[in-house]
Amino acid sequence: MADDEDQHWRVGAYAICRRRDEVLLVRASSRTTVEGRWFLPGGGLEFGEAPQDAVLRELHEETGLAGRSPRLAGVTSDLHTGRRGGAIFVIRLLFDVDVDDDELVFEDEGTSDAARWVPLHEVRALGALPYVLDALGLASAK
Repeated sequence: MADDEDQHWRVGAYAICRRRDEVLLVRASSRTTVEGRWFLPGGGLEFGEAPQDAVLRELHEETGLAGRSPRLAGVTSDLHTGRRGGAIFVIRLLFDVDVDDDELVFEDEGTSDAARWVPLHEVRALGALPYVLDALGLASAK
């Protein structure tokens, strides 16, 4: 087991936005350890920030969309290695969020570099991260 200095927590809030048979995903940029992989819009909470506020802020930063009515849909967690080594325990609060069908605007120099509406049947083939498959009920689908 790593010593305490090599162990970090991260709590994030992520948006599940649906449009007909599609879900909104963002692509990880080169600033991440999973460049090119697709994930739900969202990210880390700022100190003292309410999760419902964080998910709306992150959604807007990564997609340009204004969200409303965040509803807690679930919680996931996983353990992985960070960019500088060491273990990171990530807890993700998943929210169903309503959005209007406005134009997507990509984040500049952030952890994502693209956003798109993806048909649910294409999410797995696109290379979505495992927590996304779990969140959308696609983890056991073939």
